[in-house]
Amino acid sequence: MDVVINGCRLNVEVYGPEDGPVLIAHHGGGGIGSLAEPKGTFGTLADRFRVIVFDARGCGLSEGIAPYSHEQWAADVDGLRQWAGADKIVVTGGSYGGFIALEYAVRYPEHVSAIVLRDTSADGSNLELAFENARNQDRVEINWDNFNRYWSGNIYDDADLKARWAEIIPLYDFEYDAEVSAARVEAGIYRHEAHNWCFQHNWGSYDLKDQLPAVTVPTLVTVGRLDWVTPVSSSETIARLVPNSELVIFEKSGHSPQFEEREEFQRVIRDFLDRAIPVPANA
Repeated sequence: MDVVINGCRLNVEVYGPEDGPVLIAHHGGGGIGSLAEPKGTFGTLADRFRVIVFDARGCGLSEGIAPYSHEQWAADVDGLRQWAGADKIVVTGGSYGGFIALEYAVRYPEHVSAIVLRDTSADGSNLELAFENARNQDRVEINWDNFNRYWSGNIYDDADLKARWAEIIPLYDFEYDAEVSAARVEAGIYRHEAHNWCFQHNWGSYDLKDQLPAVTVPTLVTVGRLDWVTPVSSSETIARLVPNSELVIFEKSGHSPQFEEREEFQRVIRDFLDRAIPVPANA
């Protein structure tokens, strides 16, 4: 459905009981992501939670109205919370969506009941590690001009973004499957304006490390052991700084344990949420 939040039309899908605790999931990949991934990951919780997934402004099928800043994307999450009539939410995010989940937690702490993070970082330092990991791998030959354009937000158009994503997607999985990766590339929706904004405007100022000790709600931090772009060390930093957090490393995953070790990932998030948001005794 279309929902206007903060003056921008967002593509939104809602699952689960109207009286269930609200979980809002932010997709990853500013400019290459959509609600499809969080729908597949968190839709399974709709037996208990009111699960809200959406295309962020400038992404997927949502309207493209700048700015595509962390502040605006976090404000849009809060707009969805208000639209849903919830005082508190479970906020989740993977990869770039984890940046926004953390931004939401530090900007709107009174409205957060729990946090679920996947393969993300508390600042932009992971990009330096990602470049090093890309130089040291032998899975794919890197076109460094294209690589640098991608990570500096100098993409020409949507077709260019798709082509550049196709070049680096082999780096993301624990075990590379060319057919699976090609299918994911074709299934994507590409919005180069939002992608470029992420790296031209957002990246240089993104650093929440000093604010994370004030995040006191239960927080699950998950990461794949061979994640090349937001490595285990990035998740370890978050888990060290957030007082009430737990870290789970998926040993046979790259950047996407929600796909690569799906059954175990589902078990972990459900177990965490059952403890963080217990079922009422009269349910």
